[in-house]
Amino acid sequence: MSQDGHGTGVEKVVIVGSGPAGWTAAIYAARANLSPVVYEGQPTQELLPGGQLMFTTDVENYPGFPHGIMGPEMMKLFRDQAARFATRIHTEDIPQCDFSKRPFRLVSSEGTVVLSHSVIIATGAKANWLGLPSEQRLAQSGGGVSACAVCDGALPVFRNQHLAVVGGGDTAMEEASYLTKFASMVHLIHRRGELRASKIMAKRIIESPKATVHYWSKVSDVLGDPTISGVVLEDTRDGKKRTLPVKGLFIAIGHTPLTGFLNGQIDLDDKGYIKLKDTYRTTTNIDGVFAAGDVADNVYRQAVTAAGMGCKAALDAERWLAAQGIH
Repeated sequence: MSQDGHGTGVEKVVIVGSGPAGWTAAIYAARANLSPVVYEGQPTQELLPGGQLMFTTDVENYPGFPHGIMGPEMMKLFRDQAARFATRIHTEDIPQCDFSKRPFRLVSSEGTVVLSHSVIIATGAKANWLGLPSEQRLAQSGGGVSACAVCDGALPVFRNQHLAVVGGGDTAMEEASYLTKFASMVHLIHRRGELRASKIMAKRIIESPKATVHYWSKVSDVLGDPTISGVVLEDTRDGKKRTLPVKGLFIAIGHTPLTGFLNGQIDLDDKGYIKLKDTYRTTTNIDGVFAAGDVADNVYRQAVTAAGMGCKAALDAERWLAAQGIH
């Protein structure tokens, strides 16, 4: 069992997750003498400790890095800063938790039982991908495939090029609309004959001189090595294939928040994101459990907003613990 140095065996705060939200929460909690413990998660093919930025090459929109920084390098700096203030870090998942009694009870993937007075959930949300090997290879190597146009669309490599966006909902319209500022043409690829997006969002793309909608189409392969040169489009009605030359591919078919381990104990919204009790705070329906970053944000999903929420969660936890007489 984890010890907090006071012989009680109960931690003051455990942080589950390790993206910008988790590490920022750890930095603030550590500096408040809360001796935080971070469970950063185990690496898999889809997810790495550090979150989605581990699959992002150039980060050019985070303040303080005028020349940009590589996503993995940025997350290492966040982690190192948390470790500098004596944050204890475990490269394990938390597959089980029990918030029904106090202190809260968490079980790690190694089978360790951890008791904690408060918990900050910062597990993030993973982008939904098409599931093509060529797509994953080019996404992970920085070859021009991305799940975030706002993060990557302004990069020089995409400017004045033909770019493709996959999706038919509001997120896809937002991504496509954003890309029209930089691309010479944006190709929106949708598997049905009508867009799912709200009428006003769809109209913006349909009427844009810098956008073309390809209905009844799906991407069956991504071409190019080491960088994307085009996509193979397959007609969803008759299976006919054609090649569309593009220099960038943006997947906008939604995100899945990583909340399965909560087992229904924390209130979620209709998209599966953690519902905050107060939009200005990080409080959940259970006192002492806080949420920060993309797991509780289906609107912005940016590194800087996640970091801001991590700061708020640590401050909220510190104040809550103080109110309980836990110092």
